[in-house]
Amino acid sequence: MEASLRHLLTTHDIAPTGELEPLSGGDSAAVYTLATRQGRVIVKHDDPERLRGEAEGLHALAGANISLIIPEVLGQAEGWLVMEALETQPANKQDATALGEGLRQLHGVIGTSHGWHEDNACGLTPQPNAPLADGRQFQRERRLLPLCEACFQRGLLDSALRRRIEQQAEQLERWLPDAPGSLVHGDLWSGNVLTTPRGPALIDPAIYRHYPETDLAMLTLFGSPGDAFFEAYWNGNAPADWPRREALFQLYPLLNHLLLFGASYRSGVERSVTLLERD
Repeated sequence: MEASLRHLLTTHDIAPTGELEPLSGGDSAAVYTLATRQGRVIVKHDDPERLRGEAEGLHALAGANISLIIPEVLGQAEGWLVMEALETQPANKQDATALGEGLRQLHGVIGTSHGWHEDNACGLTPQPNAPLADGRQFQRERRLLPLCEACFQRGLLDSALRRRIEQQAEQLERWLPDAPGSLVHGDLWSGNVLTTPRGPALIDPAIYRHYPETDLAMLTLFGSPGDAFFEAYWNGNAPADWPRREALFQLYPLLNHLLLFGASYRSGVERSVTLLERD
C-alpha cells in the first residue's frame, strides 16, 4: 500500500485489516475495496482533480437532502478517494419507483444559473461548467460545440456531420424553452445507479446544474429504467416533446463516448442528430 494512501487513512482514523482488492468496472480510475476495522471501504486512485470533483459532487448530492442513498466520502487527497462501501442487491419495481421519486427530488433543487462554480470531468473528458444564465446557451457552448470540435479534430466526425450538429446547437432557442438549472448527477448511466437494502443509490457524479433531462436521457441511453420509474418521476406531468429532448440530451454523452471509445459510437451520434432534424 502506498505511503500517501496510508497517511490518508491514518489521518481519518481508518485502520486497514487487509490489502487493496481490485474491482472491475472503472473506465478511468483504479477502484479497490479495502477491509478495515470500521468495515469495508471503497478506494479510488486517479487524477487528483478528477477525484476532487467527484468528492465535491458526492458532497453536493448528500447535501441536497434527497431520499436516494449517497456514499459518504471518508477522505480525499493526493490522488486517492476513500468512500463508504455500499451493500448491493437485485432491483425490483419498488426500487424503480423510489429511484424516480428520488431523482425528481434531486431535480427540484434549483439554482440561479446553468453550470457549476468549477469545471469537473465526465469520465476522462474535461467538462467545462462556467455558469450561464440561459440553458440553451449552456448546452450549446459548454456541451455540444466543444465536444463536436474535439471529435472533428480527432477525425471521428466528418465535416458534414459536424455541421449538422452545429446547426442543431444553433437552433435550440427555436424549440427548447429556457428553464432554471436543476441539480443533476451529470453521468447517470445505469452503472452509476446501485440498489442497496436502504434503497437506490447514486455513485460517480459529474455534477452541475442544467435541464433535468440531462439525467433522464443518460438513463435511457443504453436501456430503460422502466415504466415504474417514469410514472414516479413524471408524476403525471411528462413533457409532450420528451422524445425530442431525449435525442438532444443523449447527443452530449454520445459525443463523449465517441471521443473516448472511438468510431463505433458515430452511428449513435448520427441517429440522434437525425431525430432532431425530423422535428
